[in-house]
Amino acid sequence: MTWVKICGMTNLEDALVAVDAGADAVGFVFYEKSPRSVTVKTAREICQKLPESVEKIGVFVGEDPNPIDVLLHAGLTGTQVYLSREGFAGSGGTKARGRSLLPARARFMTALPMNLMGDEEYAKLGEFAAGLAKVHLEINEKSAFAEGVHNTFVLDSGSVRRPGGTGQSFDWEKARPVVGGMQRNRGLVVVAGGLTPSNVAEAMQILKPWGVDVASGVEASPGKKDPEKVRAFVRAVREYDRKAS
Repeated sequence: MTWVKICGMTNLEDALVAVDAGADAVGFVFYEKSPRSVTVKTAREICQKLPESVEKIGVFVGEDPNPIDVLLHAGLTGTQVYLSREGFAGSGGTKARGRSLLPARARFMTALPMNLMGDEEYAKLGEFAAGLAKVHLEINEKSAFAEGVHNTFVLDSGSVRRPGGTGQSFDWEKARPVVGGMQRNRGLVVVAGGLTPSNVAEAMQILKPWGVDVASGVEASPGKKDPEKVRAFVRAVREYDRKAS
């Protein structure tokens, strides 16, 4: 079954709607320029009322605030860090923390803003993606982390001002070699950016991702979810899963 994350949570009501709809994870944005930005206190209050089975992912741009500090204080189970064009080789915010301090199911996701790539860079990204997935796979194999903890990658649309959450999709066809490169080294690929209940099946058909991630595509307004759109999105993913199985 495809992993589903509903991102940009700002209140408990929306988070519970996502859980009830069948989402595997919810996301909290810790980027102050985002209309979906929340405080550590707000995220902690929401996380405390959600089932343990649901992954709680903090979304960060760079290392400020420190993703692991926020994870520990907010009760998250994972991080999703957007890397700059210069920082693709980053570790995704896992440095300087012992494994024993982290949640049992901790997941560290590296997010790549695809629309920041020029055509030449895009062409090279498939090879880079394969190498990056291999590095993260080796980290897993040399540590106590389970597979998928370090080698999960989010392919998102993005701009200089907004690394993610733009509501715009990237070129899925052009991204095929990127996804293939990651998957050859057991990288888990999550597709985000411009997904909606009406187009998520198309993205899944083209890229065959491990997971999908949505924020603006299920909102009534920035930071406020539309319950019907949330349910329709999860339903569309599950219907595709059933047809593809």
